Amino acid sequence: MLDLLLRDAVFHTMDPARPVASRLGIWRGRIVGLDEQVDGLPARRVVDLGGATVLPGFIDAHVHLVWAGLRANALSVAPCERIDAVLAAIDQAPGAPGEWLDVVGYDQRALGRHITADELESVARGRKVLLLHDSGHACVVNRSVLADLPAGVEHHDGFLAEAGMEAARALRQPYSLDEMVAAIRTAASTCLAEGVTTVAEAGIGGGLISHSPVELAAYQRADLPLRVRLMVAASLLRDQGAHAGDDLPRGMDLGMNTGFGGDRLGISALKIFVDGGMMARTAAMTAPYVGSDHSGQWYGDPDEIKRHIIDGHRAGWQLAVHAIGDRAVDLALDTIADAMRRYPREDTRHRIEHAGAVRPDQLARFAALGISAVVQPSFLYYYGDDYAAIMGPDRAGWLYRGRAFLDHGVNLVASSDRPVTNGAPLRAIQFMVTRQTHTGAEVGPTEAITVPEALRAYTTTAAHACHMTHAVGSLSEGKLADLVVLADDPHTVPPNRIAEIPIVATAIAATITHGQPLW
Repeated sequence: MLDLLLRDAVFHTMDPARPVASRLGIWRGRIVGLDEQVDGLPARRVVDLGGATVLPGFIDAHVHLVWAGLRANALSVAPCERIDAVLAAIDQAPGAPGEWLDVVGYDQRALGRHITADELESVARGRKVLLLHDSGHACVVNRSVLADLPAGVEHHDGFLAEAGMEAARALRQPYSLDEMVAAIRTAASTCLAEGVTTVAEAGIGGGLISHSPVELAAYQRADLPLRVRLMVAASLLRDQGAHAGDDLPRGMDLGMNTGFGGDRLGISALKIFVDGGMMARTAAMTAPYVGSDHSGQWYGDPDEIKRHIIDGHRAGWQLAVHAIGDRAVDLALDTIADAMRRYPREDTRHRIEHAGAVRPDQLARFAALGISAVVQPSFLYYYGDDYAAIMGPDRAGWLYRGRAFLDHGVNLVASSDRPVTNGAPLRAIQFMVTRQTHTGAEVGPTEAITVPEALRAYTTTAAHACHMTHAVGSLSEGKLADLVVLADDPHTVPPNRIAEIPIVATAIAATITHGQPLW
């Protein structure tokens, strides 16, 4: 007997063998079958959905849950458009001398220049101020924080990028387990409200965006309301002292790597940073940004980055390599190719995270190496006008590609990088179809893709990139009944209205976790 029979709906299954259905049967949180496969089977509950559109729950393949949750509760200076307003907000914030003050929502572009260490010191009132750049790749700190940084850490009047920011964040850490658990739950609730049922947390335990060396414990304690795949920071790897023939030159304790865990919480890829971010002008390009003689920077020592890639591949990890600029993409592609040649493996599913500016000659190399491109379409919706300007007309079409990846046979995976952008998948899907920024400008219009292709980037190909195709990504027999119910159909509404479609309900294993109690 079925536990639940859903009918009178348009089920877009994302399964090419049965693209659309009108009835779906569920038993113990899994899909039993669709249409004639369940006709005649008794069911404890039968629910008519009134013609609603139902999709597999969206998979956000690159997020930062702890950062997103902490950011939601931190002092934000995002509304401030003048430096004096930012400083006034910091001055008025509560906090005793000696305490840390985390400030988010900082973006120098609206202010005309970066705030300085002396300016922060003037309003610090004895506190240690960490002014976090929206890109996640930079920060500004006051003089008392600079005094505590290790010798040799470079800064520009309090502005720290990439490894310099990591050094500042290391002083701030660790956050408590209670803080991290609360942050995870806050961010997870936002995901569910946007129809997201599975996420890939893009780096825990070390590196640029870590919050504690015991961050995994927070996910274990959080009673997760959605599915989480955890990427592990490459900086956690160390000599394992393994047998010489084990191909484990470096790894996590006990030899754990990609695939450990279950459908609710598991370890996925090894996160490796190559460069910075375009918003902070630290993405590594082969030519300078327009109006500048600067072409970005490496995250760290390129030889060490290459060593992480080769050792991680050799030890059996799936790699998630952060590379935004085309120069960084070159390093990632070259080194992954070298690792695969030296240590052949099947079904690696290596990923390049962001792939923000990819030259035409790099596209075929993604396909030849079987590397997925994990892009963030909403970056261009919110920041596309700026990104196109700093790239110039000759390079603007390289930004966060869609059509070119698909035409070259590259797995195109969509994600949000929340909290860097609003993480709503429907917003990102709209951009992938229209290529229009929030001002209506078009960025790389020839990179537009169709609605079905954009939906696949948030379902089936995202599941493949997260090693979750056995469980999620399509409404198919035997898979988990993770569903999102929409008030309208993305295939039929005008493309510029896709982002406005209301999320009626989100369900994990057929249990509604957000929205209307439809069953």
